[in-house]
Amino acid sequence: MRHSYHGMNRNGNAGTLLYVHGNPAGAYRDSKDCMTVADLTELFVQAKISFDEALQIVQQKTIVYAPDATMQAMLSDRQGRTLIVEPGIGWREAVGRFSLITNYSVLAPESTRPFIVPGDDRYERAAKLLNSYGEHFTVADAFSVLRAVRQEGIWATRVSFVYSAKEHAVYYVRNNAFSQIEKYEFPQF
Repeated sequence: MRHSYHGMNRNGNAGTLLYVHGNPAGAYRDSKDCMTVADLTELFVQAKISFDEALQIVQQKTIVYAPDATMQAMLSDRQGRTLIVEPGIGWREAVGRFSLITNYSVLAPESTRPFIVPGDDRYERAAKLLNSYGEHFTVADAFSVLRAVRQEGIWATRVSFVYSAKEHAVYYVRNNAFSQIEKYEFPQF
């Protein structure tokens, strides 16, 4: 079963947890030297830790799955820094025009290749589309990419969102209703 969890706070910190096919190296362990990817993401979205603190945690602790759930995460901040965390595989910090995560491993694709469903090329299509845009990438452009790679059917995309740092706002679409883009503006502080 694949589901996802998304969260964003008024500081512009966003976290996404995707359920994935697990690997034994990321199995849950109750140890002071370990932290679950779910706890790391929750602390970040709740603004209890900063991006730099999340980065320090992945450098110092073994990141594992939550009990009975195999997930990987992408954390990002207002400055565009991104941290991809795959329990049992590793992590990668990125700064760039965009970052992508998928239900398969980005850090070690060969480890999840046996689980890829024929025709599931959404990650590759999204990367190609994102690379085709010039310097000025708009909210509308982001939604055109999200619409092009949305899932339908039993695993349909439930929410697609775009954060605008310039506007300090989140635009979002529920249940693939791309004609009904909603906006939430974070209060100024």
